[in-house]
Amino acid sequence: MRPDAAARLEAERAGLRERLAAMEVDMERLVAASLDSNADDEHDPEGQTIAWERSQLAALTGGARHHLAELDAAAARVADGSYGRCEVCGEAIPDERLEARPTARTCVRHAPSPGARNS
Repeated sequence: MRPDAAARLEAERAGLRERLAAMEVDMERLVAASLDSNADDEHDPEGQTIAWERSQLAALTGGARHHLAELDAAAARVADGSYGRCEVCGEAIPDERLEARPTARTCVRHAPSPGARNS
């Protein structure tokens, strides 16, 4: 395990928490703006834009929350000493993989296929 893993994970978690807080403020502003408008999402071209922006921001926020949960799980693995070990075979995860994906739970050989939510 890399000795700086805990500090790196905490720094990434802190940055992500800040981004999530900003996204939540943006969502509140977007909702407030749509409440003050008489836009009809179904018939008004501007209404469709507001709905699309709200949907996009909700998706981005959801992705950020999921990544934060992965970072929290990685920090828990650091704490219990299992960080950097493949959950499938128990072998060490190469430092290069952990550098690229600090939340990795498996070695490259046991990595899920592209598009899967696990790392």
